[in-house]
Amino acid sequence: MFMNDNFFKNKKILVTGHTGFKGAWLSYYLHLLGSKVMGISLKPSTKPSLFEILELKNKIDSNFINILKKDKIDEKISKFKPDIIFHLAAQAIIKKSYDFPLETWKTNLIGTINLLETIRKQKKSCLCIIITSDKCYQNLEKIKGYKEDDVLGGIDPYSASKAATEIAFKSYFHSFFKDTKHKMVTARAGNVIGGGDWSLNRIIPDCARSKANNKKVKIRNPKASRPWQHVIEILNGYLKLAKKLSLNKKINGHSFNFGPKNSEIVSVKNILNIIKDNWPGFDWVKIGNTVKNETDLLVLNTNKANKVLKWKTRLSVNDAVKLTIHWYKEFYSNKSNKALMINLTKNQILDYHKKFKI
Repeated sequence: MFMNDNFFKNKKILVTGHTGFKGAWLSYYLHLLGSKVMGISLKPSTKPSLFEILELKNKIDSNFINILKKDKIDEKISKFKPDIIFHLAAQAIIKKSYDFPLETWKTNLIGTINLLETIRKQKKSCLCIIITSDKCYQNLEKIKGYKEDDVLGGIDPYSASKAATEIAFKSYFHSFFKDTKHKMVTARAGNVIGGGDWSLNRIIPDCARSKANNKKVKIRNPKASRPWQHVIEILNGYLKLAKKLSLNKKINGHSFNFGPKNSEIVSVKNILNIIKDNWPGFDWVKIGNTVKNETDLLVLNTNKANKVLKWKTRLSVNDAVKLTIHWYKEFYSNKSNKALMINLTKNQILDYHKKFKI
């Protein structure tokens, strides 16, 4: 254990989607907190992957199981008996959801229902944090941020599947969990950035790949504004939420938005300019928009998380991007040195944790 936090120390924690970008960061964060972590996920979908760089297979109990394989999920979870579950397993790319809509709906909706069904069978009580998305709202591109009780929607398959997941969660909570020993909430986060993401059709990974290959990154919609925030800040929010849920049954069944201050919601072009200022030789070019129904503005109201969890973003968007770019610069300039990248990732978490405890 590298960080002093007795709540998570020795807790048995399941992370679904542990091979993904956020899942790998969270699994490593929990490892540093002294938790006993088990992961359930598909094999890493990118190469390189943060899961492999951090050598998580040597740090946690990693299991490559599709969230749709309900019998195997039941078996693993029943044997592990987790104290806390963070459910991040998802098909999370909007563009891919148009190419593979059925896969997206199955993974995001049925995968979550499979997990909820498994929790129903557990005799041991557990806390469950289900991660959905800021895209779950019916986005009318309002300047006023969406609150947790605003209308759910979503035109593209990804966004709609996340809205449906929220509806399924509410149904299961009120039908099966409200008066039981299990406690659960959902978390809706904005555009998360940080080192170690190599997903296709995401702005920061696309920029890092293009720069590494000495090419201009192709940008679909430079004027689009999003609630950018560093992955460590979001994970800090998820951990605060788990802690609060264990102590306060009044938030059981609730949903929470996690996003930056409105002043930190900036355009893609702003992000590109920050990268350009901090990575010599980086450049970009605009192309036609290849994604249907892509919106220009998305804003979240995070007053609930601010008030109930005492959570807010601490890093400016400029600092969040600089921290992210530093990670990629180190990765590409040191020929993918795993030991160096593990140490850098650890230090980014430790530095943040020392300043802003859970």
